[in-house]
Amino acid sequence: MVHKFLGPAMQGVVGSNLITLSGFLNYIDGLWSSCGDERIIIFTTNRKDKLDPALIRPGRMDVHIHMSYCTPSGFRVLASNYLNITEHEHFEEIENLLSEVDVTPAEVAEQLLKNNDPDAALCGLIEFFDAKRKEIEALARLKEEKAARKKERKEKKQQEDEVKKQQEDGTN
Repeated sequence: MVHKFLGPAMQGVVGSNLITLSGFLNYIDGLWSSCGDERIIIFTTNRKDKLDPALIRPGRMDVHIHMSYCTPSGFRVLASNYLNITEHEHFEEIENLLSEVDVTPAEVAEQLLKNNDPDAALCGLIEFFDAKRKEIEALARLKEEKAARKKERKEKKQQEDEVKKQQEDGTN
């Protein structure tokens, strides 16, 4: 089921704010057939692999644009656009950090907008990378600890099951 937020054109077509994939496909096919080449519909997703092939087939979605994490060249464009600089002593460090920490161009732009002074803006961006790296490391530690606890519980259950089986075998 697809959550309904399709505007007044879908009023009365569905109940309880949900529609089926088939209903959604019929709706967008109707839009395309009635509008010809005059309409652009934009879909966004973080998980293209989870979309039904019927939705992303040619004719429904003809252009697919992958929006990647920020790259060194993308960072340089952002620095040029927001700070009017093409070189800076911090560029190399930031470009190295970009290879270590995944950040979106929007996150980089947000950090660059915080200060008009290039030195301050780039130092703020480096601090942002450090905070993001620490956050990622903390999440990785939590994940490892959770996996270790799960493994311990599994081993304990196996031991308990073995003891129980031995007790049952001893009483038979």
